[in-house]
Amino acid sequence: MDSELDEKATRFLRNLEILDFDSMRAMCTDTAVVWHNDGTGDQPIAEKLSRLESLSGQVLSLEYEIVRQFCRPPEVLQQNILRLRLEGGTASEIHSATYFRFDGSLIDRMEEYTYTVPSTGRRSGADSGPGESRP
Repeated sequence: MDSELDEKATRFLRNLEILDFDSMRAMCTDTAVVWHNDGTGDQPIAEKLSRLESLSGQVLSLEYEIVRQFCRPPEVLQQNILRLRLEGGTASEIHSATYFRFDGSLIDRMEEYTYTVPSTGRRSGADSGPGESRP
């Protein structure tokens, strides 16, 4: 079961990369919520995905690099880097820790702890600390 849950957490992010919001919704319970460290508190997953979908027309590319992942059923914790390019050439790296809690095989809660690092066009080094890029 460990492998199944961590694969589902990864698949959720891969669906975001290809902007497949219907598949993302199908991976969640009807009552799933997302908490984000932006001060807004819990948000229904449907509301969060609708917001992301409304912004998707501005996205040129979106790629998650999963740095590490821990699974202890029914929970998965990932450290990842989202590399984002928007229309107009804006690029950023969003470093995050994402927590997934599952109810059976469906995501019931997510927590996202993020901060943005201006992209220099370089990839972060393996032994760089959070927010540090290697030359």
